[in-house]
Amino acid sequence: MLEITDLATAYGKIEALKGVSLSAKAGEVTCLLGPNGAGKTTLMMTLAGILKPQRGSIRFEGEEIAGRSPAEIVARGLALVPENRLVFPALTVRENLLAGAFRRRDGAAIKADIERLLDRFPRLRERIGQNAGTLSGGEQQMLAVARALMSRPRLLLMDEPSVGLAPKVVAEIFSIIRQLHAEGTSIFLVEQNAHMALKVAQHFYLMEQGRIGFSGNPGELAEDDVVQRAYLGERRAA
Repeated sequence: MLEITDLATAYGKIEALKGVSLSAKAGEVTCLLGPNGAGKTTLMMTLAGILKPQRGSIRFEGEEIAGRSPAEIVARGLALVPENRLVFPALTVRENLLAGAFRRRDGAAIKADIERLLDRFPRLRERIGQNAGTLSGGEQQMLAVARALMSRPRLLLMDEPSVGLAPKVVAEIFSIIRQLHAEGTSIFLVEQNAHMALKVAQHFYLMEQGRIGFSGNPGELAEDDVVQRAYLGERRAA
């Protein structure tokens, strides 16, 4: 579904992605793990069209999308749930949801999708007229997910959806990820919580210093080995 080949993205002269190659299959949850500063968010912003790559290929369902605008990429079927939620704080919950459907023109279906998402996220229904900036962190994360789903994506990009949230809310977010996957949504997930991520992913990658260091399925490495390699470096023989 998603095929990334030799992707490089830089901030000025600093190369954040140094030839990243990976893939994500339709119908799966693919997870990218790695320490802070590894380049994970840079990759997600490049996939979403917010950053332009210096070189490399991003093919989605066989079509090259590297360098396209964010609006074109959303229209193609990818939607990003950004790190730190980044809802529109001065807009209401309803207005944020409508913003997620900005490329759509099917008014009746948009209204139906809003109702469906409010059924999925009942706390958002309770706060439908509130400005998003007044919501709790967990509610803002739910709104960010719902807003992305309003574009009816075929691949949902999720960047650190559990960061900064209480354990109970983290469990809710991962329950939502499981539900979306069970309903057929393909998900590319960047996550710091390796223990939770490996419970929902069918395939995972480890990134360090802008490069992919390991690719495998949960179970190919013991969970503590994954955490060790993702955040503390390779284990060294005694």
